[in-house]
Amino acid sequence: MLYKLLRTLMFQLDAEKAHHLGLKGLNILEMSGLSSIIYPKEAATPVTVMGLTFANSVGLAAGLDKNGDYIEALSAVGFGFVEIGTVTPRPQNGNPKPRLFRLPEAQAIINRMGFNNLGVDHLIEQVKVAQTDAIIGINIGKNFDTPVEKAVDDYLIGLRKVYSHADYVTINISSPNTPGLRTLQFGESLNELLGALKEEQAKLQNQHGRYVPMAVKVAPDLSVEEVEELAQAFNQFEIDAVIATNTTMSREGVDGLLHGDEAGGLSGTPVFEKSTEIVSQFRKSLTDNLPIIAAGGIMSGDDAVKKLDAGADLVQIYSGFIYQGPKLISDIVKTIEKRK
Repeated sequence: MLYKLLRTLMFQLDAEKAHHLGLKGLNILEMSGLSSIIYPKEAATPVTVMGLTFANSVGLAAGLDKNGDYIEALSAVGFGFVEIGTVTPRPQNGNPKPRLFRLPEAQAIINRMGFNNLGVDHLIEQVKVAQTDAIIGINIGKNFDTPVEKAVDDYLIGLRKVYSHADYVTINISSPNTPGLRTLQFGESLNELLGALKEEQAKLQNQHGRYVPMAVKVAPDLSVEEVEELAQAFNQFEIDAVIATNTTMSREGVDGLLHGDEAGGLSGTPVFEKSTEIVSQFRKSLTDNLPIIAAGGIMSGDDAVKKLDAGADLVQIYSGFIYQGPKLISDIVKTIEKRK
């Protein structure tokens, strides 16, 4: 009830301003010790995925905390894992404002943020001082002005820098808001990128004496044939996990709504069915030991279970967290526990 009131007030503000204000509010709650009182963590059976033990199966998807400034605050509301980023080698402003739009009638969000972040070095400093038991994933991408044909260089820089600070690393090649980025999901570009990253991962493992799993985040706008081709590549290069999915370019479910024709990636309820189908398709094509982390339109515990039933091992939320608040985390955890 309290969150619904706060949401009503926050939704009167510009979406991006509300975004930052909300995170600062969570930070104040955590620093005051109130998070654990207002949002007590649900008891959950730990789950092991990618060789990592997660306190629960519910994670925060990348994009909410791009710079790692709120790791402790987000962990305190009950997430089993927090994925920060997308971060790029160099700081960048992202796309011009306004670039974030709510569509409450559809429980949806459209964003064209464009990897706005303070750069990988800032994020690393934040991770160094964060005190949390939650698993931390770091999502890396390429700078806007790096040519797509040289994208591998940016991903290698990111991987090298974050490797010793992350529990797992996510390779984001599916954001629709960086021109040409999604072409890295296909053909020789994909093979070159995965080959270089896996080779570097092996070198870093030897250097640090520690294996850090590497996930790849894919788009929901894939054909059955494209899913099969991606799965073959992930199997071949022994990628550690697939995150399915990012936002969609489709406008199905928001046609005619205010802001429904804005450019950018659509997330929330309208992407649920499409992203769940992609999870199901990947599960059929991936090797049994290659896990899937499902994201896309999860607004309830039942939604999360549908992702697991489709073949996912873990789930992530973003838009659902905006619309439902921290209570969604406990609802999902309780529903998953009942399923077991």
